[in-house]
Amino acid sequence: FMFCVFLLSFYVSLLFCVFIEPFSIFTFHLVCSKLPAGDNGLLVCHVDNPALATEKESRLLLFQNLNSNLDNLSCSERLAKAQLTISLSLEEHNQSIPHQPSPSTWQLVYADRHTCQESGSIPSHADLTFTLLLFNPDSAGNPLEHFSAEEAGLHSFYFLLLLAYFITCCIYFRPLSQALRKGGPMHGVLRVLTAALALQGVAALCNYVHLARYSRDGAGFPLMAVQAKCWDMVSEVSVLYMLLSLCMGWTLSRGRKPQSRPLQWERSTPSTAVAVGGVLTQGLLLLWEQYEHHRDPSQQSRAGLLLLALRVGLALLLASILYQIISTERSTLKRDFYLCFAKGCFLWFLCHPVLSLMSVVFNEHQKEKVVTIGVILCRSISMVTLYQLFLSRSLYWEVSSLSSVSLPLTMSRTNHRGRY
Repeated sequence: FMFCVFLLSFYVSLLFCVFIEPFSIFTFHLVCSKLPAGDNGLLVCHVDNPALATEKESRLLLFQNLNSNLDNLSCSERLAKAQLTISLSLEEHNQSIPHQPSPSTWQLVYADRHTCQESGSIPSHADLTFTLLLFNPDSAGNPLEHFSAEEAGLHSFYFLLLLAYFITCCIYFRPLSQALRKGGPMHGVLRVLTAALALQGVAALCNYVHLARYSRDGAGFPLMAVQAKCWDMVSEVSVLYMLLSLCMGWTLSRGRKPQSRPLQWERSTPSTAVAVGGVLTQGLLLLWEQYEHHRDPSQQSRAGLLLLALRVGLALLLASILYQIISTERSTLKRDFYLCFAKGCFLWFLCHPVLSLMSVVFNEHQKEKVVTIGVILCRSISMVTLYQLFLSRSLYWEVSSLSSVSLPLTMSRTNHRGRY
């Protein structure tokens, strides 16, 4: 199963590289740059064919806080609202960006003499190519810092995350490998959690390598960034399949299995069908969200909103299932297990919607960073909680089941009388 998942993620990576990444690199519609507070920013424009640009009267228009209020204006009036204009008639042009007290968003729009032409034929010209270099000095005045305000801090975060993964792996590798070799009623769950955590670690490593290279040349490794997204998606859908299959299996098997039987991963056709349906739905929405994000990173996509709604709906579904199980469970040990399991599930599913809702109080350049860091930390805590739960309770289930079936009688050492 995991081999098929890895193969699928490889093909998804190729899909992103071949069909999605070229659009984000070569299609020039709108450029949004976050300028950190500090000294003035410098925008350097290199034009390959200044004569063609002069003939077309090509220019770049910089807008700040471009919003829907311009929709009611004519084309020429809309272009006249630009705060800065850069003529492309020179081979190289240096444009200073005014000092900003806080990070702000600028939109860069290309225009020429045919932009507002509504009638008549537009003569065909060769493509005009130019290169833009944006030097964003940080608060210390360093112009070689390639991270924008919305990305600053992610490089250090992924480094600390990898360090935490490495230390945790060194501490718990031997007991975890012994537990996996030993087997047990929840052996499959531990394997899925191990694979999901490993995929999250690989995704963090890919992001760190990409950002480390990006900090030096401003380009990074786009393939590594795409691979990180793919590994993260595979990890998410794997945990989703496990949680849905577990809850549905426990619900459907309660009427057929004895209460004294140890808890285990109950696989049946209905539970597998529900889990696969949830995985396919979330997988398609994740791919759709990445596609829309590459086309227009500045806007909240419909797929992203549907994903948030799906996670809330799945959390409500699991809450209903676990409530029915807990309300009818007679064993205190199993009831405590279900409560801890519910906490891990809710943290996994609701962290993204809750953080997205809380991010509205932050500035525009901080929202995505807060959500990204918060989701990674919450899901890591959720998986560690589930790990601890399944590892610590497996032996107790077996002992409890054995004592309730074959050892119904206990003896008191004080009064030497049988006690049932």
